[in-house]
Amino acid sequence: MPITDDDGLRSVLDGDTVAVVGCSTTAGKAAHDIPAYLQRQGYEIVPVNPFANEILGETAYDSLSDVPESIDIDVVDVFRPSEETGDIVDAAIDRHEDVGDVSSVWLQLGITNEDAGDHAAEAGLDFVQDKCMKVEHARLAG
Repeated sequence: MPITDDDGLRSVLDGDTVAVVGCSTTAGKAAHDIPAYLQRQGYEIVPVNPFANEILGETAYDSLSDVPESIDIDVVDVFRPSEETGDIVDAAIDRHEDVGDVSSVWLQLGITNEDAGDHAAEAGLDFVQDKCMKVEHARLAG
């Protein structure tokens, strides 16, 4: 069941490091501007984009599984179409089980996948969908 209450959202937002799957190199796109906002708020951003080497001054990785284990990921923030989120959640679960990090998956505004959310919850991950991390951060912690 997705997290929708303010206490649950605050708990997810308490993380320090956000892997942004679908992070964009293009200023003006939500997938660039929202991670930039989060970075300005003190979050460490780990861009995941197979078509970029660097985004927001950080090394970009081809996939979540390519992020080195030495980087402790708290939240996987997803800017990909809903139909792609199942595989991304699976990768987050694999990392949670293999590396011991990743406690939450956040699907941005307009992105939903109930099956992926159920799978994440079964694996012990917090799951947020169809909410903007920037909007919720500004509302709850800003």
